[in-house]
Amino acid sequence: MKPAARALTYSVVGFAAEVVVSAVHDIWRKKPVRFRTSSLMLPVYALLLPGYEPLHDALRDRNPVVRASAYGVGILAAEYASGLVFRKVRGEAPWDYSDARFNVDGLIRFDYFFQWAALGMALEPLHDRLTRAEGPPKRAPVAL
Repeated sequence: MKPAARALTYSVVGFAAEVVVSAVHDIWRKKPVRFRTSSLMLPVYALLLPGYEPLHDALRDRNPVVRASAYGVGILAAEYASGLVFRKVRGEAPWDYSDARFNVDGLIRFDYFFQWAALGMALEPLHDRLTRAEGPPKRAPVAL
């Protein structure tokens, strides 16, 4: 699948996942279900193409704990950086974690690390499926 189609796929999957997770969160807390997301998140999810794909290719032979940790840190970093860009351009990010205990500048929550790590692991088969027709992945050497 071509890069543009993969970026679109990541955007749609991320957007849908956010809607489902927000609904489950509301149900868990016995609140009215609100499907919370923003169309502004579509390009953020598309960042999986230049950020996640090379990382997965570089780490695919590593221990799952190493891979999951790298994904967790990488997604937190991307979330923080994109939040800063939103604030600079729009004055605010589409999300605000300011009320959360382990937040950093209201843009990330360290307690979400494990969720992001799990998401990274869950994305591995999707990435492999989307790139299967392109041949074997190019592996960059990584010293860990």
